[in-house]
Amino acid sequence: MSKKNSILIPGIAAILILVAVQVYVIKDLWVDKDILFDLKYKILSQEAMDQLNRLSRTDGFENALVVLNNYAKETLTDELGRIKSEEELRKLKEEALQGAYKILNELENLSPYLKGYFKRQGSEGDFSRNIEINYLQFLDFDNKLEIYANPAIFRSPNAQNDTLKGKPKSKILVNRFFREDNYYRISFDFYIDFSGKQKMVFRDMAIYLAMSIFSILVVVTILIVTFRNLMEEKRLSNLKTDFINNMTHEIKTPLSTITVAGKTLEIERIRSDENKILETARLIGKQSVHLNQLINLILEISMWERTQFQLDKKEVDIGELMHDIVDSFRTGNNRVVIQEDYSFRGQKIRLDVVYFTTMINNLLSNAVKYSDKDPVIRVEGRENREGIVISITDNGIGIGKQDLKHVFDKFYRVSQGNIHKTKGLGLGLYYVKRIAEAHGGSVTVESKPGEGSTFTITLPK
Repeated sequence: MSKKNSILIPGIAAILILVAVQVYVIKDLWVDKDILFDLKYKILSQEAMDQLNRLSRTDGFENALVVLNNYAKETLTDELGRIKSEEELRKLKEEALQGAYKILNELENLSPYLKGYFKRQGSEGDFSRNIEINYLQFLDFDNKLEIYANPAIFRSPNAQNDTLKGKPKSKILVNRFFREDNYYRISFDFYIDFSGKQKMVFRDMAIYLAMSIFSILVVVTILIVTFRNLMEEKRLSNLKTDFINNMTHEIKTPLSTITVAGKTLEIERIRSDENKILETARLIGKQSVHLNQLINLILEISMWERTQFQLDKKEVDIGELMHDIVDSFRTGNNRVVIQEDYSFRGQKIRLDVVYFTTMINNLLSNAVKYSDKDPVIRVEGRENREGIVISITDNGIGIGKQDLKHVFDKFYRVSQGNIHKTKGLGLGLYYVKRIAEAHGGSVTVESKPGEGSTFTITLPK
């Protein structure tokens, strides 16, 4: 397992466990809040009914039950005697049940009293009532009409409401009523139903939900930051390792050549040949210069990290300077085709000629090094409102999308796998960026693999 996966997988697993725990806790808390909501209004309802009974000696259904008694008498005396078939009897029972429902719903006084009491107690008073008849019987000395609205409930008159057991219900049972008069016997339940119950429960749980979401976001943020830091440390460690490997290779090459050349001078046959001695001495000198350049480059980079650039700016004709730099580079690289297109119109600019020349040469050298065919380079220059814009386009191997954001990092080198096809310390483009920024400008790159690259330098006028 890679280091990336060894960090990412446990982190994701920890977040999933945290989310699962939070969901379980919130779900359990939601059930508790729902139960407490029902219990609160059940207690308030009982208090309200007790107060109503003390004040007016009624339970809110006195008027309705008086009318129901008269309705039962009329049904028994006027309607029941006319029944001649089972179908007519069935219809009469349905009509009697609907009539009883209508009377109870239209003439009950309990709902408005409960709403007022809830509001006086500072609680929500917007609910809808729900009356469910469990058993209804119309009777007198001669006739009897039994109407079962819910036989299962009536056969278990001692059964308790199960609102507090299992999943909470939307309806809250206020009371179960049983009444008997001259012409009827009835059992019914009175419920209150809050349409905004879920919103009220959610409002009570808002702080818990916010804390839960916040804790998950904090853990996710910490994981992301930690993962990014570890990946950045890993990248920097790889860059350091690559730099040491490249530097070792670059330095060992001239050292090996100098060592071989030195041993060559120990051969008597070589010492007797003045031309061989001179050729070997030149080789040693050339490699010594190369080694010295590498060491100086590393020392310069170290100096730039500690101090700012010390630029020696002079006013120069940017078009002439660019042509001189490109022409000099072309002379030392015969196989390179360089096309120039400038529209500076004699524009003069203040810059450090030495550093500027080094910057352009680095870009031209990269265009040659990272080309798998005969290099063709196009150098363009123009003015715009921001300043001077110089672009160098090549027909090289290009740069992958994943490498584009790192090409100007110190020691970073674009590679294929773990194999670098060209020599270098990964400092050239870093050098280019630092020089451009020291002049108050910037450098950008656009590239696609196999289609070459375009480096654009922008300098203020």
